[in-house]
Amino acid sequence: MYINDIEIRHGLALAPLAGVSDCSFRSLARRFGAEYTVSEMVSAKALCYEQRCRRPVTEERTRTAPLAAVLCEELPMAVQLFGAEPEFMARAAQLLESNEYRGACGEVPPSVIDVNMGCPMAKIVGNGEGSALMKNPLLAAEIVRAMTDAVKIPVTVKIRAGWDDGQINAVELAKRLEDAGASMICVHGRTREQMYAGHADWEIIRRVKEAVRIPVMGNGDIFCADDALRMLDETGCDGVMVARGAQGNPWIFAEILAAMVGEAYAPPALKERFAVALEHARLLVTQKGERTGIAESRKHMAWYLHGIRGGAAARNAVMNATSLSDIERIFGELLANNP
Repeated sequence: MYINDIEIRHGLALAPLAGVSDCSFRSLARRFGAEYTVSEMVSAKALCYEQRCRRPVTEERTRTAPLAAVLCEELPMAVQLFGAEPEFMARAAQLLESNEYRGACGEVPPSVIDVNMGCPMAKIVGNGEGSALMKNPLLAAEIVRAMTDAVKIPVTVKIRAGWDDGQINAVELAKRLEDAGASMICVHGRTREQMYAGHADWEIIRRVKEAVRIPVMGNGDIFCADDALRMLDETGCDGVMVARGAQGNPWIFAEILAAMVGEAYAPPALKERFAVALEHARLLVTQKGERTGIAESRKHMAWYLHGIRGGAAARNAVMNATSLSDIERIFGELLANNP
C-alpha cells in the first residue's frame, strides 16, 4: 500500500499507543517486521504553547516536543497529533514538518502527520478531542482541511466505528475526511462507548474501504497472524495496524509477515524473549533516565511475562522494582526456573 508516494510494502504497522509506542518500543517493533510506526499522541496545543515561552529551553519547559522526535532509521513514521481547534492543529503540523521548533530533538521530520480521532479516554474526549470529534464531522473535516492546506507531507486520520451503537458514522466521516484531503484512514472497529471491551466490528472497516478511494488500514483484535490475514480477507483493507497485540510481543510482526509471504514462523525461545525484554528496559533507562525508565518499563515487563510459568509472582516483583539490576535479577531467576 501507499500513503501518497510512501510505500508500505505489506501494509504492516504499529498503532499509536499512549505511554507505549515511544522510540524504544518502535525500534523493537521495526526490528521484528513493522514497516510503519506511529508515535504516541502529541498535544497540538501544548506543542504550540511551548513555542511561546520566552524562558530558556529546559526539559521541564519542553515536555511535549520530545514525544514528536523522529530518527532517520524510523522512516517511514508518523507523528500523531490530537486537538480540536483547526488553527492549533495546522500550526502544530507546520512545526513538525519544519523540524525546527523549540525543543525539537528529532533528526528528521515525520513522513506523515496522523490525526487522533479515536482516543476514548475521558480527559481527551472531555475537551472535544479524540473520538469526540466523531460527533462533529464538520469540525473533523475542517481540522483535516486546515492541516492539509498548511503542510506538504501527507495527513492521515485514525477513527473509530462511531461514538456509540446509536452513532455508527465511520463511513460518513471517512468520506468527509477524504474530501478534506486525508491521504489514509485507519479504522478501529469499536465505538468510543466500548473503549477496548467486547469485539471489534470488522464489518465497519469493510464498509469504509468500499466507500473511499484512499487507502484504509484496519485495527482491532489482531493478536496473531491468523487474525491479520482474516481481517485483510474479510474487509479488503490495504493494511493492518497492530495495537495491544504487540504489547510484550514485538514478534507479532515477524509472525504476520511470515504468514503473508508463506514462510514458516517459529516463536522466540524463552531466553530470546527475556533478552529482548531486558533490552527494552535498558533502552528506556538510557533514553529517559533510571527513575522514569524503570517506572515506564514495569508495564512492559509485565506484558513480556504473560503466559510464563511463575510469571505472576515475577510480575508482582517487577512492579516493585526500583532499578535496572532489580529487573535483570527477576528475569534471571525466572529463566533459571524455566530451563
